[in-house]
Amino acid sequence: MHRKGIYIVANDRVQEQAIALLNSIRRVDAEVTVILIPFDDHYQGVFDHLHHHHGVQLFPDLDLITAWTDKIGMIFPKDFLNLPNKLRKIVTWLGPLDQFLYIDADIIVFDRIAAALDYLDDYDFICCDYHHRGRGIQDVFAPLVVDQHLFTAADLQDVFNSGFWGSRKDALSPATLEAILRDCAAHREYFDFSQKTTDQPLLNYLVLKTMARRFNLVRLPDWSTGSWAGSPQFQRREWQLYDGDRPLRYLHWAGTPLQPGGAYWDLWFAYRYWNQDPPVLPPAPPPQSQGLKAAIDRARSLWHRLKAGLGGL
Repeated sequence: MHRKGIYIVANDRVQEQAIALLNSIRRVDAEVTVILIPFDDHYQGVFDHLHHHHGVQLFPDLDLITAWTDKIGMIFPKDFLNLPNKLRKIVTWLGPLDQFLYIDADIIVFDRIAAALDYLDDYDFICCDYHHRGRGIQDVFAPLVVDQHLFTAADLQDVFNSGFWGSRKDALSPATLEAILRDCAAHREYFDFSQKTTDQPLLNYLVLKTMARRFNLVRLPDWSTGSWAGSPQFQRREWQLYDGDRPLRYLHWAGTPLQPGGAYWDLWFAYRYWNQDPPVLPPAPPPQSQGLKAAIDRARSLWHRLKAGLGGL
């Protein structure tokens, strides 16, 4: 019997987000295994909470995580990766789960998301987003990969957001994983790091190079809604978001402020305090108009220029 489950990466800094994510998972699925991969050494608070309330397990081999963190530090030049510890998620291929989902902490799910694991009986890798339709290869690859035909056009349509995906432990060996990382380190020019991404370009390269059996779940009618919190058209009905009459599977705030007054904040707040009495928060400040924001930005820019000019007086 294959052991299936979900991995998350977190530390105490993102404890509130991780609580909301686990609340959303457990609201509809009390049984699925969830394993925490520590982002760094500051994880005891978030782990204690998630373990006590939701039965979250700690990745069983912390020495393995440390060893691969050190290995990544040796493979890549110091200025290559913006946040090297974001690559700790690669230990998902070395952990105890035979089939797994990886889910970022700034996500909430709306149904039994572990149902996606069933597709790993037929595929080595699954994702569920519209990255290619919305952004092409931006935030993943540089145009050079197209010019040099490193991947086919069909391959590049499979680029994905690195916050929600799934794979099989047997799809990737430690030796292959290390070899691909070394290949990445030798070819910085392949990647688009312009928005300070770290793991997304490298994970896409890894998957496109090593896993031919890939599937994007948005090709299925039941999984075809959007999932990005930057999309304004979703409508809330109690605990669920809808795109028209179609329910979303999950919502990801990737690059979208998760804060009072932000996109779908009220829904995130409801999940954060699911089965709790929520605190009373002050009202969010009214959003600035674009004209006012532009005027403030111009005033700040002028002030900094004047300050620089007066620096020698």
